[in-house]
Amino acid sequence: MKSHASIPAVSLLCAGLLFGAPLHAADVSVAVAANFTAPMQKIAEAFQKDTGHKLVLSFGSTGKFYAQIKNGAPFEVLFAADDETPARLEREGDGVEGTRFTYAIGKLVLWSKQPGLVDEQGEVLRQATFERIALADPKLAPYGAAAMQTLNKLGLADSLASKFVQGENIGQTYQFVATQNAPLGFVALSQVFADGRITEGSAWIVPDELYEPIRQDALVLGKGKGNPAAAELLDYLRGDTAKGIIRSYGYAL
Repeated sequence: MKSHASIPAVSLLCAGLLFGAPLHAADVSVAVAANFTAPMQKIAEAFQKDTGHKLVLSFGSTGKFYAQIKNGAPFEVLFAADDETPARLEREGDGVEGTRFTYAIGKLVLWSKQPGLVDEQGEVLRQATFERIALADPKLAPYGAAAMQTLNKLGLADSLASKFVQGENIGQTYQFVATQNAPLGFVALSQVFADGRITEGSAWIVPDELYEPIRQDALVLGKGKGNPAAAELLDYLRGDTAKGIIRSYGYAL
């Protein structure tokens, strides 16, 4: 009676390549700035489909993620809302040197869920007929800092200060406006933009010259150094699929 020989490893490798199934799929724990929530969810789906690797996503403020990483949080990759935090983590030895790069440049928008409330020139700010205006905490959130820079350049920061409602991050700020607890607010364009247009309500896309560029950097963290899928994720962000998703949410590259 013939004995059945074991299937050679090379045959398994060929089968894996033939059917597109990764032999060593891995999970990657990723900290993602709140403004990048929607595009990152789409990228995660595409990344898993194309590579088999699964992204375990956490969304929040870049400032809080920095504190959590310094306190040993098990994140392997950071997608920040700025370029300063990843650079700082790299300098302090908490990131893998040479992995940091700018994955997107964010855009600020003044948005209301109410059609017609926000005009395309932002004059509603000078009229100030609204009771509240939402913005993210400038000390924690780069989009909040950009909002304050905008108001300072327009000479409106002091006159509108009593109307401010601050969100801990840009995700919470968006919720203030989406639920109409604040009639309008400064949010990330990516939160209200898809397929080349504002998805609902009314908006003023803030001109670039009114705030410093919001360069958003990614970094493989120290805890991700031994996980090849972490580096593969950053490579994937440089590819056409991810770039197409990022652009579709109004980011520049």
